[in-house]
Amino acid sequence: MSGHRVSRRQALAGIGSVSIATLLAACGDDKSGTTSATSTATTADVTTTEGTTTTVEPSGASSGKAAALLDDTSACSLTPEQTEGPYYFDADKIRSDVREGRPGTELQVAIRVRGSDCRPLKDAVVEIWHADAGGVYSGFEQASGGGPGGGRTDDTTYMRGAQVTDSGGIVNFTTVYPGWYRGRTVHIHAKVHLAKTSLLTTQLYFDEAVTKKVFARAPYSSRSGRDTFNTTDGIFSGQTLLTLGYDGNAVLGAISFDVAKA
Repeated sequence: MSGHRVSRRQALAGIGSVSIATLLAACGDDKSGTTSATSTATTADVTTTEGTTTTVEPSGASSGKAAALLDDTSACSLTPEQTEGPYYFDADKIRSDVREGRPGTELQVAIRVRGSDCRPLKDAVVEIWHADAGGVYSGFEQASGGGPGGGRTDDTTYMRGAQVTDSGGIVNFTTVYPGWYRGRTVHIHAKVHLAKTSLLTTQLYFDEAVTKKVFARAPYSSRSGRDTFNTTDGIFSGQTLLTLGYDGNAVLGAISFDVAKA
């Protein structure tokens, strides 16, 4: 928010409406940089996409069942850049729950940010944005809903938010499973910033078997004609597939972003 002064403590806590630029400035006051992860969370039982239930320990300092799906043994290879797309804007929303009351299957997403040395990055800012269950983007409801194109047309901000990574390099978001729209497979957009520098712009994808199960339920089941899948999407990358699981009716998703620090 232009002209709004905020302390680093306020920014990290997500108090009030804070722009990404303001948040980055606040986080830039901390010179601690990379930290080592410490596992302090309790274990969690999660149901994998294969239908089995397993007990796993959350990675880093974050708790939460989605974070428990993160794999500490994964090799650190740089996460591929992907197009930002036409529907990005700084929504001034520092928050973990981005739903704003929109309907859809609950999706809990844990994202861990690491450097190329596999060490977690503390105080990195992670943004996400995606379509709602009906395949519509906030701020661009007219264009993304099939109307005339152009720039931002409305003041809605659902399915958009940012969080700051903890000492384990992890952020958690609560959202809804994205719906589909013509020409693209199901996906989530994401950005990573550190000390006023944008380190990564990418997209996250979903296993088609899980998507099929979710789309068989309301409100997704009211729409037909999906025309693009992972195998037919020209942008899709298997390197940014989420690791998925279940917690009751909610879907859990987790992924590590490995970035080269500027």
